[in-house]
Amino acid sequence: MVGASLATALLGVLGTTLLGSLATVGPGHASTTQPQATTCPPSLAGKATCYTGQDANGAYYTIAVPKHWNRSLVVHAHGGPAVSYDPSTTTEDLAEWAVMVAEGYAWAGSSYRRGGYGVRMAATDTENVRRLFVSRFGRPDRTYLHGQSFGGNVAAKVAETYGRKRGAYDGVLLTSGLLAGGSRGYNHRVDLRVVYQYFCRNLPRPTEPQYPLWQGLPSDSTITPEHVLARLQECTGIASDPADRTPLQQRNLDDITAVTNIPERSLPTHLQYATFLFQDIVWKRLGGRNPFSNQGVRYTGSRDDKALNAGAARFSADPTALRDLSYDSDLTGRVSLPVLTLHAIDDPSVFVEHEAAYRATLHGAGQDSHLVQTFTRESEHDELSVSEYANSIAALDKWVRTGRKPTPRSIASSCRTFDSTYGGGCFYDPEYRPSSYYTRIRPRLGHVSWPAMTAAQERAWSRIDGVGIAPSPFL
Repeated sequence: MVGASLATALLGVLGTTLLGSLATVGPGHASTTQPQATTCPPSLAGKATCYTGQDANGAYYTIAVPKHWNRSLVVHAHGGPAVSYDPSTTTEDLAEWAVMVAEGYAWAGSSYRRGGYGVRMAATDTENVRRLFVSRFGRPDRTYLHGQSFGGNVAAKVAETYGRKRGAYDGVLLTSGLLAGGSRGYNHRVDLRVVYQYFCRNLPRPTEPQYPLWQGLPSDSTITPEHVLARLQECTGIASDPADRTPLQQRNLDDITAVTNIPERSLPTHLQYATFLFQDIVWKRLGGRNPFSNQGVRYTGSRDDKALNAGAARFSADPTALRDLSYDSDLTGRVSLPVLTLHAIDDPSVFVEHEAAYRATLHGAGQDSHLVQTFTRESEHDELSVSEYANSIAALDKWVRTGRKPTPRSIASSCRTFDSTYGGGCFYDPEYRPSSYYTRIRPRLGHVSWPAMTAAQERAWSRIDGVGIAPSPFL
């Protein structure tokens, strides 16, 4: 069985960030119900007034206004996607990002109206919470988007979709962002699903009904996250001390991590995404159609690459499914706002090479002059130094107010001021530049240039009835 500590930790993460007729999403209408005052997170007690509510689309929201408000607003897009959301989602987000409020910024975040995949839906719900804030508290002097992880994809989509309206947003902060979009951002998990099954042959087992691996799981599967962890342990001994693994388990683990470039410590989480997230995308969002492909991909790094490539499952995407996933989540790079990013070099969940994909996306759209990227010598995904988060929003604010574009080195230098208040350290590497996205993620034939979706494609696809992913579950 999986070690109790590993299983408990992973299932806690998965419970908050993972999953167990189509239409273009347009702006909704903020609820006419006034936000209700509520208790702030303990770290903001006495420092802010907090409010919660639910908008007309069903999304929960939380708002915080500091007692010494600097008249700027941070609109937050959270990570995930999770299987479902409830009123605690946004209050927990506020607690995690309380440093923004401590720095004097008002804060507003939406839970999104439903769980499961849907970037344009989440972008609309994020824009709605901004409008709701304005209707209740008036227009701020400046409004900043902040997206974390999957929320980085959401916030980048908000900037492209709604940020062109004068006065809506003034700048964007993307931290640990999944910035390659949905059509390419999950290809390493497609490869993991295939490579894992080749070596382990237990998801499904030979004695169980077989199904295409691009499904993640069948729509009616009774497999649970605990089952997936147990099967991973059975095959690789990942939760065991290395000395307690069998030689076959160690070989399997070494081969899987070498071929997929996924660190051992994050392999369980990536495998869960490659089952439950894929199941959600395929069955609930795309009506059973396959948006994934690994045709032409050559896998290397195992003890026997020839056998692996001969025996690994192969499949091609349904062109309409790929189009719908791309339209929903891929980025055109058409953003004219200042954009600052922060990413740990050794992020085990959203690889730092996503930043290379985003720079290439903006460059392809002629907008990379609006981008400043910063990198830190950290190895976490969700919990970088609080001082770095405070420094990042301050650097973005100064850029917007003064019009003077910062540099990675100037941002690194200013962090020490915040570290004297918050601690946690400053770990910037101003000279670091990530390698190409395709040095980490194997490319798919014909899908290597950026943007993954051009502005012309977006315009053309937007005219197709039912394109994209519906804001409500697929029926």
